[in-house]
Amino acid sequence: MEDATESTHGSGNVSEPEEDRYADSDFRPSKLGTKEYWEDAYQKELETFKDIGDVGEIWFGEESMSRVLRWMDKAKIPEDAAILDIGTGNGAFLVELANHGYKNLMGIDYSPASVELAKNVLQAEGLADVSVKEMDFLKCQGELKDFDVCIDKGTFDAISLNPTNTEEGKKLYVQALKGALKDKGFFAITSCNWTKTQLLERFNEGFEFVQELPTPSFQFGGKTGNSVSALIFKRVT
Repeated sequence: MEDATESTHGSGNVSEPEEDRYADSDFRPSKLGTKEYWEDAYQKELETFKDIGDVGEIWFGEESMSRVLRWMDKAKIPEDAAILDIGTGNGAFLVELANHGYKNLMGIDYSPASVELAKNVLQAEGLADVSVKEMDFLKCQGELKDFDVCIDKGTFDAISLNPTNTEEGKKLYVQALKGALKDKGFFAITSCNWTKTQLLERFNEGFEFVQELPTPSFQFGGKTGNSVSALIFKRVT
């Protein structure tokens, strides 16, 4: 899944009233939460890539990838760490991770066109040995495990916009994440729909907050906020 930049919080991640701080019900259903939307989008990007070699949209921009890579460097994540890219889209982050020296990489996406696109992009970069699988993260309990790092740039956002079974989807996401990560494994999430406070509340069981990564800030109505949240968690038992 890519390009999930449609935020339902019009003013971004500015401090919100106490009674609304943990509300999960303030999202309008969106086509960005449907598999059909992403399959259609990636089919078009696949055709474009085959025609002119354009990999398509970079989710949250290149800086979003650099931000996580800088954290990985500071955290001394080893090059042989098992890393999962959740909702890999066009595979652009897998390319960056591989170019950064990481060798044990897997990307998953529930869109068949996304998986084909990612494989084509990786092959064009000489990285055909990077694993990419068609898989719905919400239905993969037991299939994914023992990862040292899981990375999400917008997939949880898209799940939150699903017109059906939204709350169940968010719960299944947390369960799948717990199963995929090793004890003390790291989870890096970038979101344009959820504030830091809301993400801390959502991932408060089975995870320990590690740090917030710096993202561009803005001022609105006398308050300072961020349009994007980027947080690091650690899996704990």
